[in-house]
Amino acid sequence: MGEVKTLGQFIIEKQADFPYAKGELSRLLRDIGIAAKMVNREVNKAGLMDILGQAGSTNIQGESQQKLDIFANEQFIKALTSGGECCIVASEENEEIITINAPVAQNAKYIVAIDPLDGSSNIDVNVAVGSIFSIYRKIDINAPATITDVCQPGTQQVAAGYIVYGSSTMLVYTTGKGVNGFTLDPSIGESCLSHPNMTVPADGQIYSVNEGNYVHFPKGVKQYIKYCQVEDSSTNRPYTSRYIGSMVADLHRNLIKGGIFIYPVTANAPKGKLRLVYECNPMAFIIEQAGGKATDGFNRIMEIEVTELHQRSPIFIGSKNMVEMAERFMRDAGVLSFADAEPLLSAG
Repeated sequence: MGEVKTLGQFIIEKQADFPYAKGELSRLLRDIGIAAKMVNREVNKAGLMDILGQAGSTNIQGESQQKLDIFANEQFIKALTSGGECCIVASEENEEIITINAPVAQNAKYIVAIDPLDGSSNIDVNVAVGSIFSIYRKIDINAPATITDVCQPGTQQVAAGYIVYGSSTMLVYTTGKGVNGFTLDPSIGESCLSHPNMTVPADGQIYSVNEGNYVHFPKGVKQYIKYCQVEDSSTNRPYTSRYIGSMVADLHRNLIKGGIFIYPVTANAPKGKLRLVYECNPMAFIIEQAGGKATDGFNRIMEIEVTELHQRSPIFIGSKNMVEMAERFMRDAGVLSFADAEPLLSAG
């Protein structure tokens, strides 16, 4: 057996690679890891406790909140508030940013955006769910933090990651120096390095999209799906369709095996559905660091201007060659951006 390296040990060893190596980012990542363990514990015993099902409330997106959604949100906010490294938390579950005014955070320099429990509609049926986080540095460390610090473009992220709660629990993260994955060992309560230097294959044979919405997709997406289904031995087609309904779970699989995840605009969501700040930007950072690509079908996700806290965006993300092929179908459909795509949403 090789040397077992825990998440904490790895973070300390790599601290010199961080843009601002003073220990705060290291502690912040450890705080997130601790919160993830708390959420994992509840996810794993959800069937034994009265925490399954809907909580009877909705989040800012107008979506029904699951009980574990609320628990996960509380755990991450609690960990980030008490650690002292974070001055703002922005959560998909909260309408406004949470400014941390506690004395411990007086000199905090980091902003964290979180999707506490991605794919929560899968909770009641025991299917993999996850958490996503994104970390930014305050624009002006001498000025009070504001919503402007949260609405930075994805290119300004200093770290991002996700936790997938599945047959095993894994934390995958990047600080701009590659991607590494850590699997939780329940026997010692530690996440151990299991997937060093993760890379997404340039090509894959999996496409992940909710084909139940096919009739509402833009023409270019419809034509790309048809391309995936055509038999062609030279390109290893037809591809396999795999869609879990949790971005974390779908992208985790495609990161390891190769594939493309698509959540396009639809007739009912002309701006897309997934959140740029909480889902698209952090996942784009991770996939790009692993050698993949992430766009809205036309433009790099991480270069999109962030104008709203809960801004939505379409996304094409995964293996580089597959994303570029999908982009080609979008361009060939006769549009140059999603602003021009709405008249074609029901075409083709």
